Amino acid sequence: MKNSDISGQYSRLENTTSVKGDIISEGDFRIDGVLEGSIKTKGKIVIGKEGFVNGSINCLCADVEGKIQGKIYVSEVLNLRSTSDINGEVVIGKLIVESGAKFNASCSMKSDKNREEVKVLQVNQAT
Repeated sequence: MKNSDISGQYSRLENTTSVKGDIISEGDFRIDGVLEGSIKTKGKIVIGKEGFVNGSINCLCADVEGKIQGKIYVSEVLNLRSTSDINGEVVIGKLIVESGAKFNASCSMKSDKNREEVKVLQVNQAT
C-alpha cells in the first residue's frame, strides 16, 4: 500500500534538508530539498522547484519541477515541468515535456508493445 493511499500525503524531504545516501520507499515521495544519492520507490516521485537530486532515481512515475543530475529510470510517465533541469541518462515509458524545460540527456524510451524493447534517442536540449 502506498503512503498516499494511507494518509493522502507524500513522504517528504523538506527544502531546508540535505541528505547524503540512499532512500528506499514503498510509497510516493516528494523532494523539495537536496538528495545526494539514490531514491527508489514503487510509487511516484515529485521533485519540487527547489528540489535537487544528484544521483539516481528509480520509480513508477515522476513529476519534476526542480533539478536532477544523474540516472533516471521511470517505468511509466516522466513529466517535466517548465522549471525542470535534467542532465544525465533517462529510461522511461512515456515522456511529457512542458515548454521551457531543460533536458540534456540520453533518453531511452521503452516500447508499449514490448517492455524489453528499447528505442535509443540522443537528445541535446528540448525547450
